[in-house]
Amino acid sequence: MSIKDKLTTILFGKKTEEPEEQESRIQAAQAEEGVPETLPFAAEDPALLKLPGDHPLQQLYALRRKEAGRLPAPRLSLDEEGVLPKEVVQKEKGRLQTALRNVCSFRLKSTKNSGNKRKREQKEEDGGADDEHRGLDAFPWFFISSDKLYAWALVLPPTGQGKELSRGLLLQAMEEQGITYGVDRRIVDRLPHDEDRYFTLFLIAQGKPAFDGKNGNIVDYFPRTVERVLEVDEYDQVNYAALNLIHNVKEGQEICRLIRPTEGEPGRTVLDQEIPAKSGKAVPLPKGRNTELSEDGDVLLALVSGHVEFTGRSFQVKPVLEIGGNVDFSTGNIKFLGDVNIKGDVLTGFTVRAMGSIWVGGVIEAGATVEAGGDLTVVKGILGDGTTTVRAQRCIFSKYIENATIYVRENLQTDAIINGSIYCDGEVLVRSGRGTIMGGRVWAAQKISAAVVGSKSECRTSIALGGLPCTNFERELVRKELKELEMELEKLECQMDSPVKASLLGKARVKLNTAELRLQQLEEDLQDIKEELRGREEEGRLECSVAYAGTEISFGDELLRLRHEERQCVAKMVCGEIIVM
Repeated sequence: MSIKDKLTTILFGKKTEEPEEQESRIQAAQAEEGVPETLPFAAEDPALLKLPGDHPLQQLYALRRKEAGRLPAPRLSLDEEGVLPKEVVQKEKGRLQTALRNVCSFRLKSTKNSGNKRKREQKEEDGGADDEHRGLDAFPWFFISSDKLYAWALVLPPTGQGKELSRGLLLQAMEEQGITYGVDRRIVDRLPHDEDRYFTLFLIAQGKPAFDGKNGNIVDYFPRTVERVLEVDEYDQVNYAALNLIHNVKEGQEICRLIRPTEGEPGRTVLDQEIPAKSGKAVPLPKGRNTELSEDGDVLLALVSGHVEFTGRSFQVKPVLEIGGNVDFSTGNIKFLGDVNIKGDVLTGFTVRAMGSIWVGGVIEAGATVEAGGDLTVVKGILGDGTTTVRAQRCIFSKYIENATIYVRENLQTDAIINGSIYCDGEVLVRSGRGTIMGGRVWAAQKISAAVVGSKSECRTSIALGGLPCTNFERELVRKELKELEMELEKLECQMDSPVKASLLGKARVKLNTAELRLQQLEEDLQDIKEELRGREEEGRLECSVAYAGTEISFGDELLRLRHEERQCVAKMVCGEIIVM
């Protein structure tokens, strides 16, 4: 009697038994059939293929069970041990189901045909049927994954007097299928003797996947992008000495290191076919000015001491000029191709020009001229007298600005602007410290943000927004230069004729022609840029906590003069009109 029949008899055959007696009889029946006393609920196996009751494999299983009696249930798990990638299992389940239906349908049809022939032969009286009509031998069937890296075996049982599965039969079938690489010999040896050798899916061979090589890479020891962000402390103060805009390097120091690409490792399929692999791509070291490669070519080294900067394609080292004190008569005017670090002040009447960035630990005094091809940082501030001119092709960071003309291509950040003439193609930020703009004119293309604009005394403070501040500033300078050259030319023409006069007149005319050409070029560039910016005139805006009466706000030709104090206001151009919100 099967366990199902025994359990049915126990549960339903004797209604008068107590529950304790039924439980003991159930446990005894389970022990007799080898079933564990407790059957814990296991999570569903995602690799297990479930078949409907009318599937040809189920019909083959029923026929075999009818012939052999007790038989383990079919189990079709692509990943019994849980070692395969999930994507492989999900991809192959659908293919397996289709292929399994085809092969089992064919086997079922062959089984029925063989059975019919056997019955007809038994009726004959000429000595019985031939061997080929006595049944079907065991049939090892192999399912190979689409990438040919995995092969599974499913053995269909023999019928009638067919041969049972043997090691030789299994190996012969594998050889016919070409499965020769990565074969699990343990499964091959034990499968013919296993109780569940039929109707169970076994992972019988695993190939070797190909591994593509890794691309080369570069490890940087210096940043490629410099973050120009000022940090404000809890007291709303900015430490302008701690911007870390200059990254110093010593001669022979490593700038970056190359990680070479790796070769690809080819794989093999279960059919012993090679799977090609791609090798990684090499990347060149970003070698720039004043740098060199190491002997093995894996390291980029600094050729000189200076400041490391990434220019978009390569690292380059700009020499850094260190000034231990002030820029005065002991140093003279400075003109340098790299970066300049000045620990002291730039005194009145002196000029500092650098192709790179300039760092000033003190102040820029009245009458001084400073021009930076990169960033300009002034720790203590700019104290001018109306003749002080400061220019930077990138950003300017200064503690304060007073009575100075400032030209900056990107952004300007400071604590206060007093009677300054500011031309900025980016944003003017005056939020830290006092955050005051008082007097003078501030012209920014994008935005002006300040805590206080103007003063209670209603001093005239002009705020201009939009347009092309720096280009207009350059045009004004050239026009001023033209006027000075024309006046100089008139004075020279009034002098008596002499070789000196002729020489000076020639030089003046050359300068005048050059200035005229520069002005013409600027006018053309200005017109071209205006065409590009057409429709974007209203993008500029003023943001401030307090704007006092007397403040003038302009967008191009439009002008608005504040008559009353405004708080938490935003001024912008809307439909051709300046609106203060």
